[in-house]
Amino acid sequence: MHGVTTPDMNLTHHFLIAMPSMADTNFARTLTYIAEHNDGGALGVIVNRPIDMSLATLFERVDMALESDRYAQQPVYFGGPVQTDRGFVLHRPAGDWSATLKVNDEVGLTSSKDILQAMATEGCDLEVLVTLGYAGWDAGQLEQELADNAWLTAPADLSIVFDLPAEERFAAAMQLLGIDFANLSESAGHA
Repeated sequence: MHGVTTPDMNLTHHFLIAMPSMADTNFARTLTYIAEHNDGGALGVIVNRPIDMSLATLFERVDMALESDRYAQQPVYFGGPVQTDRGFVLHRPAGDWSATLKVNDEVGLTSSKDILQAMATEGCDLEVLVTLGYAGWDAGQLEQELADNAWLTAPADLSIVFDLPAEERFAAAMQLLGIDFANLSESAGHA
């Protein structure tokens, strides 16, 4: 036996909820969706930090015409500090795209342009969250951060990602665990 409590921990399709003690400003008060977690590490996207860019602007930047208005006003999100110049699309259903990390039958994380081309036309019926960048952890790194109480974890509920406004997602994920963030807070906000 090693000293590790859960050697087979797999947080694929889970939320990471940043604890109030989170010192890394990239992740303070973030809700991160883990798309892959295995012996080699973990990969996910932050789902509650919109940036000041709409999908319409993003499509202009990649020289694609957005024919459908369905996605035009959706914000782009800061997905994490890795590859912030690249777009990643968290989407439901998973579908069949050329560069997709298929999380399960329901959801995928795609980095290829073909999904954007589909979104640009009228015929696409995907629920999407588009990020610039992602969050990555080396082998054992996420496990160590969990041991250090940097995160709470909860099985992912994608209705939180796709149905709620960004500013409500963090609290909704906390409620999955029956926790009110105010009770966790280090400073209670009273003078």
